[in-house]
Amino acid sequence: MRSSWLYIILSFLLFTSCGIKKSLNNIPDYQLDTLHHFAKNYGENLKVYKNNSLLKNQYGIWEMYIEGDALERGTAIGILTKELMQKQEQIFLEKVESLVPEQRMNLLKKITAYYNRHLDYYVLEEYKKEIFALSQYMTPKYNDLAHPYKRALYLHAAHDIGHALQDLMLVGCTSFAVWGDKSYDGNLLLGRNFDFYAGDDFAEEKIVAFINPDTGNKFTMLTWPGFIGVVSGMNEKGITVTINAGKSKIPWSAKTPIALVTREILQYANSIEEAIEIAKNKEVFVSEAIMVGSAKENKAVLIELSPKNFGVYEVENSDKLLCTNHFQSENYKDDKRNLITIEESHTQPRFLRLQELINEEEKINPTKAVEILRDKKGVDNNELGFGNELAINQLLAHHSIVFQPNKLRFWVSTKPYQLGEFIAYDLGSAFADFETGLHNEKLIPELTIPADSFLTTQSYKNYEKFRLERKKITDAIENNLWLEDNYVESFVALNPEFWETYKYVGDYYFEHQKFEEASKYYQIAMTKEVTTQPDLQYLKKQLRKSKRKF
Repeated sequence: MRSSWLYIILSFLLFTSCGIKKSLNNIPDYQLDTLHHFAKNYGENLKVYKNNSLLKNQYGIWEMYIEGDALERGTAIGILTKELMQKQEQIFLEKVESLVPEQRMNLLKKITAYYNRHLDYYVLEEYKKEIFALSQYMTPKYNDLAHPYKRALYLHAAHDIGHALQDLMLVGCTSFAVWGDKSYDGNLLLGRNFDFYAGDDFAEEKIVAFINPDTGNKFTMLTWPGFIGVVSGMNEKGITVTINAGKSKIPWSAKTPIALVTREILQYANSIEEAIEIAKNKEVFVSEAIMVGSAKENKAVLIELSPKNFGVYEVENSDKLLCTNHFQSENYKDDKRNLITIEESHTQPRFLRLQELINEEEKINPTKAVEILRDKKGVDNNELGFGNELAINQLLAHHSIVFQPNKLRFWVSTKPYQLGEFIAYDLGSAFADFETGLHNEKLIPELTIPADSFLTTQSYKNYEKFRLERKKITDAIENNLWLEDNYVESFVALNPEFWETYKYVGDYYFEHQKFEEASKYYQIAMTKEVTTQPDLQYLKKQLRKSKRKF
């Protein structure tokens, strides 16, 4: 079956090579202002270009202010984040190279070009200009893969392509909103975990960006170098957006990246209705839920997009809205892919756990919201082990964030994961300072939410060691290496409640044809909280094979 699909892909490439070449050569010719293209450095942690700035705060998070029209914004981003952007691209592409054999890279380049051949048509001219300008500062190291502008454009669709082509929940996020009687002051409060994981290095350089465009709303977003899309953000009108991936079919062509849809909502929407209108008119190529909150309307809704469907989910007679990785609107109630996702994946158990935690609290304030986002247990307080996707806190989040739209405040997690302090910002005062040329730290120390006490425990230290040792045992499985005699016992002790711990050991013994030992560990794994139905079926299959062997 795989060879058949490969033949189809290669056939497409053969018959559309002219289209690919045309797409690769379709580079815009925007005129850039070439004067004063340098930043002033004030020590190691502050750069200023015109009235734009980039500052690294005491928690290691970058605070960036950008203003002007599209080309001015892109140029400022490129100048200020040049080194960070080049580092980020290298991390991302080296990750790809580590997963793809060298002899397949040329094929991958052609597939990527074919897949993204129409991407330009679906991106607003304004955002193409911004991406074009910042791409002028990308490294020439990867120009053999594609022109810098094309690479920058493709990277804005990486979130979508990752979970679509692999049909995986690479972005198993959790988000919620409360208001009315459920909120401590009656006003809207939102929280979210962005569990997009592309390696520890990819999450190292996080940016709290404050964008002051020449048209539309000022807004803030939590992002990374070279990325102008929005995965978590709030505008000056108190409109917030966060995104949660849904299950998608494998599409044949990239269309509008979700993060550019949400960017347009933040920049141009002043109400939930306007946000819905923007989203409704977009063609997307993956399934995604966008949680939109509004300070003025004091509520939140879910806009649920997919390539062939569109729905809006709004709770009635309720003061809370929850979202994991399945759709809830009427338009998706009979969607087979969505129903299978609910039945077989980790989205429903996380949803139920989120529901439990919110129902337990009479009133939720920002500190309580952070506690919920840090929760590591399963439904009914069941132990999951650490790193289980059944948990709200999977200990891999790129970031976690809490919004208080009526006050234009927000709290951002600091490393590691969402366990460090949550630092607070005020959107109004931050922009007032930036516009008058004050480029100091914008966080509000007295509103800082303390770090999770879990950081001081032996369990946390064991989990960090487990992550390292997991790579060691998977390498041993792949390369049929024998580890030291006491390795298995010490490995299991690091994360004893996690089902995958025993799955790795089972696979290790299976590869070494020690089938009785393999059976034992597969059986133990099945007594734990297994993440998905396919995972459980894998364990059952391996157990049957092991028993037949011995």
